[in-house]
Amino acid sequence: MTTSAPEGAESLAVGALEWLLKAARDVDGGLAWPGTPADDQVTPELYSGTSGVLLALLDAWRYFADDRYADAALRGARSVADAVDGWEDCGLYTGVAGMAVALRGAHRVLGDTAAGASADHALDVLRARYNGAGWNDRFELIVGNAGIALAALECGDLDLAQLAVNRYARAAEPTAAGVQWETRAGSVPRLHHMSHGTLGIVYALAAVGRASDRPDLVDLAVAGAADVVSRDEAGPDGFLVAHSDPQQQHEKIERHSYGWCHGSAGDAQAFRLLAHVLPDDPAWPILADRCWHTIVDSGLPRRVRPGFWDNNGRCCGTAGVLALACDRQVERGDGRDFADILVADLAARATTDADGVRWSNFEHRETPSVLAPATGWSMGNAGIIRELLRHARITANRDPRYAVPFPDHPPTA
Repeated sequence: MTTSAPEGAESLAVGALEWLLKAARDVDGGLAWPGTPADDQVTPELYSGTSGVLLALLDAWRYFADDRYADAALRGARSVADAVDGWEDCGLYTGVAGMAVALRGAHRVLGDTAAGASADHALDVLRARYNGAGWNDRFELIVGNAGIALAALECGDLDLAQLAVNRYARAAEPTAAGVQWETRAGSVPRLHHMSHGTLGIVYALAAVGRASDRPDLVDLAVAGAADVVSRDEAGPDGFLVAHSDPQQQHEKIERHSYGWCHGSAGDAQAFRLLAHVLPDDPAWPILADRCWHTIVDSGLPRRVRPGFWDNNGRCCGTAGVLALACDRQVERGDGRDFADILVADLAARATTDADGVRWSNFEHRETPSVLAPATGWSMGNAGIIRELLRHARITANRDPRYAVPFPDHPPTA
């Protein structure tokens, strides 16, 4: 399958949306999505479940003005709301915090007051579960306090956001260049990037610090970023930092990556935010430029080695890099050619048939190695759809904003 932008990106998104709608399950009049169509259980979470699909549907409704997507989003919001009280995890991508973001998005985009009330209730649930320091033993963005702070901020609850970041000054570990944090209490490797490492915490501290006029939080964010910058192995033109130090020992972890989760595409988002928070400091846009230089020169999206880049998704694959390429188009005017390459690669790797369009990832250390197509934000259709539609909007000189911004992705200036 071949494509051109924006028409190709748009048609891919249409097919991917058709596949998503067919994968939906009716749950007491609402709609919910499993991680893959073969899964027995549905899940309300943002990372791989209904909340992530809901945000893709809101983008689709805003782009196409097709009420099928609005209706599915409203029914999806109903199932997410029904799951809040019984869902034990509190994190941004894995729990109630992310569900609050999705529900608030449905309220803002579609005017659904029931979704808005459910978002308020989700925030009340989070506040009630706060244990005096946090919600679990995690410091990072995906599951821990950093992501919950960003969710609260996105939902308009600045007090809860500040509560979520209170522990970071006490828990910071001084290093030769700045500070760092544990990923979780008692863990040994120190991770450095957005999903589970220092830069995800930096992002939360900087965002909450700016919103609350707290220079102490911004200063702590800068110290965390300084530690990560000191670990760069690609300077002076590029930016590439190892996954962890000491290297986390796991057969699925490479020392260097390029995606949002543990690589330069995500690092650039932290630096973009710091450039917005500290506009008089030229270091941050330069660091974002260096991340971009490394990504473009890395050889992506060709498969670097089996199982390393065989991922199309938003978290650690091609769609996450496409998000940064689109940011570059809007802010720097230099991402269009690379964005087109990424869209063409997604088109070439798509499965297209009567059921619609979807993507399978590949993991050579699993059996079978070809993984089932997924529905959600992280590795599946929902995350890819959002980036395809944004690319099509930018290319057609339409509004580049998402219908609902992700709390860890700075809006373009």
